[in-house]
Amino acid sequence: MKILVANLGSTSLKWRLFEFTNGVERMLHKGGFERVSDYPRAIEDCLGQLKAAGAITQESDLAAVGFKTVLARGVNGCVRLDDPVVQAMEAFNAIAPAHNPPYVSGIRLFAQRVPEVPLVGLFETAFYQWIPEAATRYGVPDAWHQAGVRRWGYHGASHKFIAERSAELLGREDVAERARRLYQDGGTTPVREPALRVISCHLGGSSSITGIRNGVAVGNSLGLSPQSGLPHNNRVGDLDAMAVPFLLRSQGLSLEEIEKQLCREGGLKGVSGVSNDIRDIQTAADQGHPRARLALDFFVHETRRWIGAYLAQLNGADALVFTAGIGENRAETRAAICAELDQLGVVLDPERNAATRAQEAVISPPGAKVTVMVIPTNEELVVAREVKRFLEHPPA
Repeated sequence: MKILVANLGSTSLKWRLFEFTNGVERMLHKGGFERVSDYPRAIEDCLGQLKAAGAITQESDLAAVGFKTVLARGVNGCVRLDDPVVQAMEAFNAIAPAHNPPYVSGIRLFAQRVPEVPLVGLFETAFYQWIPEAATRYGVPDAWHQAGVRRWGYHGASHKFIAERSAELLGREDVAERARRLYQDGGTTPVREPALRVISCHLGGSSSITGIRNGVAVGNSLGLSPQSGLPHNNRVGDLDAMAVPFLLRSQGLSLEEIEKQLCREGGLKGVSGVSNDIRDIQTAADQGHPRARLALDFFVHETRRWIGAYLAQLNGADALVFTAGIGENRAETRAAICAELDQLGVVLDPERNAATRAQEAVISPPGAKVTVMVIPTNEELVVAREVKRFLEHPPA
């Protein structure tokens, strides 16, 4: 079975092709295009590269095209991307303006190009279907909650991968199996005591923290929209709800202008005034740029705040995991986040931390109360696995 996973951006198309044969899974091909202005041509070129590489001979070799879809009104989990589901995604375009519109457009273009191939989406909200109801709520009228103003949580594929892989590395195959089967049985696969408590830090251009107990999420720092939680590269992160009406009244900004600034000019870019790339911000900070230094400190502060929240929710932690672009590659950021958390059991081995970049590693010293790890995430593999499961066991 061959499954193509397509990652769609407003001006980008990236893909990975996976093959599942006799219990063995492997990636056959990967590629991508940036600065895409002609999406039909990009899709055609993607299929052309797969054929030229010998990964497929024709489009019908694909069992499905999988997508890491974000959210939709009234839809969750792993589902067939038929027109009602795509329309449900469009209904929530305003909540995820940087994500849903390119996915909706790309899915429809794939449907036109490969009409015989099933299109299946694993929604980023799926991992949070079983969090406590209290963790879904805002203090808003119930009618708002019913309309969708709630904490949804995102980066589900990444955090699910960390739930599985961290359990494997910690010798808890029972928990790893529960995490693998989560979308089949809703986290009812039995596990032994004691509970395995993991705090997963997905830190990158978009960032979030998730608390995980026995392979199942208890919450996520991202809330209603992908603009919430930690500060992102150019998206604002958490913000008091009264900021928008205040700016409307006091600064004369239109709602459209505010939305643009929240989604494109906020986050690390807004605070630093330098860039939305943490590498550029670090360079500026090293050269004495005060706002660049502030942006780095702000990012660390907010990450620690959310780690603290899940330390409380989980009554401690057995593992703290760093993943994604910043988490996997920036030793100095990991060190700053973990500084002076020794009373909570979080201690780094400086040499291990400094030597670890984009590879699986334990970066805490032997015998540490909390195992601190770096685990490169693999969201596309999670999508491919769930699409395979969906095809083999379609809903009744």
